[in-house]
Amino acid sequence: MNIEQKKDGKALVLAPEGRLDTMTAPQLEAALQEALPGVEELTFDFEKLEYISSAGLRVLLSAQKTMNKQGAMKVIHANEMIMEIFEVTGFADILDIV
Repeated sequence: MNIEQKKDGKALVLAPEGRLDTMTAPQLEAALQEALPGVEELTFDFEKLEYISSAGLRVLLSAQKTMNKQGAMKVIHANEMIMEIFEVTGFADILDIV
C-alpha cells in the first residue's frame, strides 16, 4: 500500500491507496504514530482507497480517539463501497465524513 502524506503546519492529509486490510493496516498505523504529534487537523483522503476491513476501521477509530484530544479529524472522497461499510458498522455516526 502506498500512503501519500501532506503536512502543512498543524494540518496533515493522509491518502492511502489500494486496500486497507489486515496486511496494510499496520503500515497506516505506523505512519500515524510518526506523523500525529502536533497535528490539530487530520484528513484522510480515500479517493484512491478501494477497500477497508475491520483492521483498517480499528486504525481509524484509534486515530479518531487521538484527534478528539488534540484537534479534529475528517474523511473525504470515500467511495460508495467504503461508505456502505461505514454505515453498516456505525462508523458513519462516529466519523466526520465530507
